[in-house]
Amino acid sequence: MARKKDEGKDATAEGRMDEAMLHDLVGYQLAQAQIATLAVFYGSVGRPLELRHVEYTVLALIKENPACTPARLAKELAVTAGNITMWVDRLVERELVRREASESDRRVQHLYVTAKGETLVTAATRQLLDGERKRLIALSPAERAILVELLHKVATCRD
Repeated sequence: MARKKDEGKDATAEGRMDEAMLHDLVGYQLAQAQIATLAVFYGSVGRPLELRHVEYTVLALIKENPACTPARLAKELAVTAGNITMWVDRLVERELVRREASESDRRVQHLYVTAKGETLVTAATRQLLDGERKRLIALSPAERAILVELLHKVATCRD
């Protein structure tokens, strides 16, 4: 029996549009995959914990890299210093992050998560992992691990 065109590998996730020219583009597939993963984020963490995606990312990076500077965060996330300042300000206002002036250069600030921030980011990460496992049920644990490794490789290809 012949397959309908919209049921094949060249159809969008919803199966309604032909994506033939786009199918092999990593960037397109990443953008489409992000739709699914952002839905998981906002359903399991964003709305329940009142946390924006970028705030979670910044909070998690600070937790994993205590004493990092806003400049280092901006470089890592490829955003402006102004954007990082705005997001860190929001996290400081919520008492999730604290700033400390450097002892060697008072102009430099180091960032640390607070106990409240650590509790929140740990819970958020646990909820995200659970939400992704449930939503991405089409992937076996091994496929998920491979996907994560491949995406990490893509992420390290930037200048």
